[in-house]
Amino acid sequence: MEDGQERVDGGVPDGQSPTGGVPAQGRPGEPVGDVYDWFRRGAKLLAQGHPAAAEQLLARAAEAEPHSRSIREALARAQFDAGSYAAALENFRAVALADPSDDYAQFGWGVAAARLGDFETSAEHLALAVAMRPETDHYRSALRQTRATLAARAGAFGPLLPGAPGYRESQGPEPDLPRQAGGEPEGVDDDARPGGQ
Repeated sequence: MEDGQERVDGGVPDGQSPTGGVPAQGRPGEPVGDVYDWFRRGAKLLAQGHPAAAEQLLARAAEAEPHSRSIREALARAQFDAGSYAAALENFRAVALADPSDDYAQFGWGVAAARLGDFETSAEHLALAVAMRPETDHYRSALRQTRATLAARAGAFGPLLPGAPGYRESQGPEPDLPRQAGGEPEGVDDDARPGGQ
């Protein structure tokens, strides 16, 4: 069409099949076109900022071509942008396991794991992505954020203040143990200490 919009009927004249002899629509509810058309339209929707719509087309394409890494990666990006982090993680993982040298799949696996709160896994895969592409700023930034979160959770920056995410109320003071005459808790043998103190 002249205005840049795709035709609803797949862009083919009355009753004719699209290029390649594939029928315009197979089963009821199936998108128009073939797997490549679904991939191309899904990628376009994703680029235009419509991840949920892209996810629908790309999921169909991935169902038809489950071993296509490019389709799975595009689907994972759409799922991530739509907030489906667990599904995105699974698809980024599948791509990374099929090709461990795919830096973007490692990056996607890492950021999806971070969104799900698994910062150890996140750090592992983000570090791999940075090692493969050290010049990529957003890889390095994501790794720094994940490592800072791990350090904060480990107490490297001091104790958490009340009200901070992850803050837990203390369990109160340790219970008083019965004391011996010398001030030691019962059962502590002075002779067992080094130097007999």
